[in-house]
Amino acid sequence: MKIAVDAMGGDYAPKTVVEGVERARDEFSDTEYLLFGDEKQINGLLKNKDRITVVHSSEVIGMNDEPVKAVRKKKDSSLVMAAQAVKNGEADALFSCGNTGALLTAGLLIVGRIKGIPRPGLLSTLPMVSGTSGSFNLLDSGANADSKPEHLYQYALLGKYYAENVRGIKNPRIGLLNNGTEPHKGSKLTLEAHNLIEADKSLNFVGNVEARDLMNDVCDVVVADGFTGNAVLKAIEGTASAVMHLLKDSIMNSGISGKLGALMLKSTFKDIKGRMDQSQYGGAVLLGAKSPVVKAHGASNAKTVYFTLKQIRTMVDGRMVEDFTKYWEDLSAKKAAESDSDTPQK
Repeated sequence: MKIAVDAMGGDYAPKTVVEGVERARDEFSDTEYLLFGDEKQINGLLKNKDRITVVHSSEVIGMNDEPVKAVRKKKDSSLVMAAQAVKNGEADALFSCGNTGALLTAGLLIVGRIKGIPRPGLLSTLPMVSGTSGSFNLLDSGANADSKPEHLYQYALLGKYYAENVRGIKNPRIGLLNNGTEPHKGSKLTLEAHNLIEADKSLNFVGNVEARDLMNDVCDVVVADGFTGNAVLKAIEGTASAVMHLLKDSIMNSGISGKLGALMLKSTFKDIKGRMDQSQYGGAVLLGAKSPVVKAHGASNAKTVYFTLKQIRTMVDGRMVEDFTKYWEDLSAKKAAESDSDTPQK
């Protein structure tokens, strides 16, 4: 398999991207990588070019570029060229740590979306502090700022498929992010979405869930509109980082007794840090695209790049998109048949 990588995307690119790619290359002998970007910079960082092909691009889409405009005008950018390689069948998946909006635009306009999915959503995996799976999925976490009730219902179906077929969770619990657990609470959007999701008996819908409970094993898939989902995602990321910094500062300023106590609890702190480390879960997946399109955080280090490439390899090797496309076609046909049977005959 081949993975197209936007080597210039991200705050620390191309250095961390190249380091992460080389670690993945050294571990997985069945995978090749197409690195798009400044050829001189990339070649200067590579230890060796085994199963790595560098494709020069003269442009870069920056974090502050307007997504749609940048994708349409910067045809020679590393991101657009990587997306074009996937579209042309030269690569099986697209990966970037760069401009999120530009990657989503490239995913939709160049790679393309699966028929019948009007609003592909961005699915992120986040840690739990309790529960057997250790993490939950949030969808949509930033692809669509404005959504309709039917889009949130679609995210419930998309999330169910990913949780079952990629994460191996049987009959995953679906929750709708809201400002209260009561069925009558929420905006017009969430009230209507609640009714749509609840009406589908194929979904294990546990009802509304609040943001404060997400890390406490209330459900396996959290459904939200992209604006709210992205705000929750960043709040969780920021809180996790702040707590770890607070612990470290408290230990360093607590004197000899505090440092000795921390030394005795070293394994405990290591376990907490490991469980809160989001890099192990890979990147955010654009569910609904014709090929895997995956986004990692702009501030990703080499470790995050490696885990995301590992995640992509699993998706490609497991034929996730092909199987999902068939699943969606069958589901759409079934719902169309049910709709026709419910229509009164003249």
